[in-house]
Amino acid sequence: MEEKSALREVFHNSVLDTLTQSDAGLRQEYKEKQAWGLLASIDLHQCNREAITSPEKIRQFVYELCERIDMTRHGECLIERFGSGDLEGYSMFQFIETSCISAHFDEKVSNAAYIDIFSCKYFDPYQASEFAKEFFGAEDYTMTHVLRK
Repeated sequence: MEEKSALREVFHNSVLDTLTQSDAGLRQEYKEKQAWGLLASIDLHQCNREAITSPEKIRQFVYELCERIDMTRHGECLIERFGSGDLEGYSMFQFIETSCISAHFDEKVSNAAYIDIFSCKYFDPYQASEFAKEFFGAEDYTMTHVLRK
């Protein structure tokens, strides 16, 4: 049991080191290019269905995400369920003082979540991705980011 725990800790620290290095490189590029903003698109796969079908959990996610990436919410979080057939599900929109966060949740086909964060204030997209994965109990995720100029 101790061996598994030690291995898990080494793996966890390795992942954190990689994320920190990636963030440092991106942060430097953001400064050097004098980027106007940063867009991160996070696709979560095989999420916990109960979490992505609960407006209360979605709202909690937005509040906690804003705290973690140091963003100030502007107004209330809008969460609505709409669509039809395989496209029915929740969508969310939150203004932040430096732009916005949006998300769309697919509970019908793949229990996925599609989250976009755009801000003209730098944030760590790796930290946001890891937090989203953990919060929604996703098996894995893909994240892409774009510096806006």
